[in-house]
Amino acid sequence: MTSSRPLRADAARNRKLLLAAAAEEFDVRGLDVSVADIARRAGVGKGTVFRHFATKDDLIAAIVLDRIAALTETGEELLDAPDAGAALLEFLSAVAREMQHFDLVYLQRAAELDPELSRAQERLFGHVHVLVERARSYGAVRADVTGADVVALMCAPKHAASSLPDAPPDLWQRYLAIIFDGLRPAGAHPLPQPPPASP
Repeated sequence: MTSSRPLRADAARNRKLLLAAAAEEFDVRGLDVSVADIARRAGVGKGTVFRHFATKDDLIAAIVLDRIAALTETGEELLDAPDAGAALLEFLSAVAREMQHFDLVYLQRAAELDPELSRAQERLFGHVHVLVERARSYGAVRADVTGADVVALMCAPKHAASSLPDAPPDLWQRYLAIIFDGLRPAGAHPLPQPPPASP
């Protein structure tokens, strides 16, 4: 894994370039893309890649951790929003947009690579639970929906849209709207099963 010491400005810039370039390559060509291709897209040499990331797997884990950190920051900023229902929808929209850059294999592989990912997910999920509790207390979310339910639904817009051939890139918005309507109390019917254990 990379060092926790602060990076020099040029090293920090190269690391940011590498994360962005690797994410683009993985998005377009999958996880089998070569380190040489990532370095070429970033405009650096292969040696620079390996100075920051000992292996390609370290690079994959770093990308996922970076994006989870950004979502956690978004969630934290929304914890005190005056409209709790709108805050939850804004957060879920941010997650769905970010998920357009991931596939399930990507996330599963990253989870196997770095124990810090589990801790990062716990922080993120903690914010989800608070956002849901606030939205529920404001009457914006039905009383029988839990944070664990919403965590389980976070990837659903991406999976629903990606299962369709030639789906337009913004189709996830349709499925997020359907999900959010299902969270609202108006017209809700009792849920048939208890909620899952909290992730």
